[in-house]
Amino acid sequence: MKRRYDVVVIGAGPAGMAAATTLADAGADGLSVLVLDEQAMPGGQIYRSIERPGTGPDVLGDEYADGFDLVRALRAAAVDYVPGAAVWQLSGGNEDAHVPRCEVGVSVDGCAHLIGADAVIIATGAQERPFPIPGWTLPGVMTAGAAQIMLKSSCLAADGAIFAGTGPLLYLVVAQYVKAGVRVRALLDTTPRAQYRGAAWLLPQAWRAGDHLKRGLAYLKQIKAAGVQHVKNVTDLRIDATSDDMKTVTYRTTKTGGTMEAAQVFLHQGVAPNVNLSRAAGLEHAWDAWQHCWMVVTDAWGASSVDGIHVAGDGGRVAGAVAAIAKGRLAALDVLDRLDRIDHATHDRLAAAPQRDIKTELMVRPFLDILFAPPAAFRVPQDDDTVVCRCEEITAGQIRAAVADGCVGPNQLKAFCRAGMGPCQGRQCALTVTEIIATETDRDPHDVGDYRRRPPIKPLRLSELAELHAETGYSEDNH
Repeated sequence: MKRRYDVVVIGAGPAGMAAATTLADAGADGLSVLVLDEQAMPGGQIYRSIERPGTGPDVLGDEYADGFDLVRALRAAAVDYVPGAAVWQLSGGNEDAHVPRCEVGVSVDGCAHLIGADAVIIATGAQERPFPIPGWTLPGVMTAGAAQIMLKSSCLAADGAIFAGTGPLLYLVVAQYVKAGVRVRALLDTTPRAQYRGAAWLLPQAWRAGDHLKRGLAYLKQIKAAGVQHVKNVTDLRIDATSDDMKTVTYRTTKTGGTMEAAQVFLHQGVAPNVNLSRAAGLEHAWDAWQHCWMVVTDAWGASSVDGIHVAGDGGRVAGAVAAIAKGRLAALDVLDRLDRIDHATHDRLAAAPQRDIKTELMVRPFLDILFAPPAAFRVPQDDDTVVCRCEEITAGQIRAAVADGCVGPNQLKAFCRAGMGPCQGRQCALTVTEIIATETDRDPHDVGDYRRRPPIKPLRLSELAELHAETGYSEDNH
């Protein structure tokens, strides 16, 4: 790595790879681009481990194979690609002409670096939202995303697992298990029947948005053909441990209830933008009432409220892989335009295709957002004994008690009960905390706010900081 680059792209998922290759292809000669990614190989979560022989498209689906071209293009591009890079700090908006507009703090192979850049594109993707029910912290209880990571990265699967929750990813992973020949004990579906009726009027528009609904119906058909027990309209869930490392899942539906056992339970109720880096960088965020989470406020090109920083893909607002690729390309084109590396005619010509892709992809989002909105009963724990902050083992009841004592927001809550002060810095509990406080105080989540993130946003050894030799300036020799 050099000390300074024209553009730094953070993340090598669909949006990050698309942004980096667009910068390399459309940028003028001499444009320097750095791609920092925490994973060992490019692909992100959607195209994870796509370069490694193992579980292939026959199990993971044709849409997984779409990532091959993106990864090949990144490998061939004239960019510096650095895997295993943990970004722990980002600042932007510097108006001093003698130093870069942005600065990125990153650790690679145990060494910390400060990298200057005239522009940064954040492409950190989404993360699974918390699913705080009794027993969600037990060993053997993980997310559906974790089940998919095992399948993609190690060709491993949990035989006889129970999957519970709602959302496209849940059905995709169960279908992938079925195609891999792995037995699934049951699928406990928490999608309320009323949401099918509420989303029905958007079906015609959703059908015009490509093959999304056809793929979803195919997943459900595969799950049914495999004989997986599919329990619908689940309204209550709890998980208890037994003496032999098995878990007992107790559920209720609108009509009945029951219990079942499994060694592993995978939970999922949608994904939300990973806003930890964008929060720490001071970008403006807003509460998304449709997706029940925070999103980054940007313009149509991904430009954020902080000069020099763009956001692309699901890290800004969740819209799926195809939209993420298109948004990555648009962010890159806007950066090139702002850096005077591309003329307006070329900019507009290259932007036309990704703009069409985004328009098409967004046609299905209203339908999905209404149909798969996580029920409030699962976003906000009803049982006061349910753990919300896993790091500090703070329960919903303790948070409600803090609110009753006068706590009005997540940051003040840290002083009341230490929620959000653990190693994850609120990654697992932030959304739940905001909604609990909003519910208890009868306020909008946007007014309640979010945890304040501060660098380093990733664990950083003191020895790395001690050995960090920050230069006094950014000379042309380091560019």
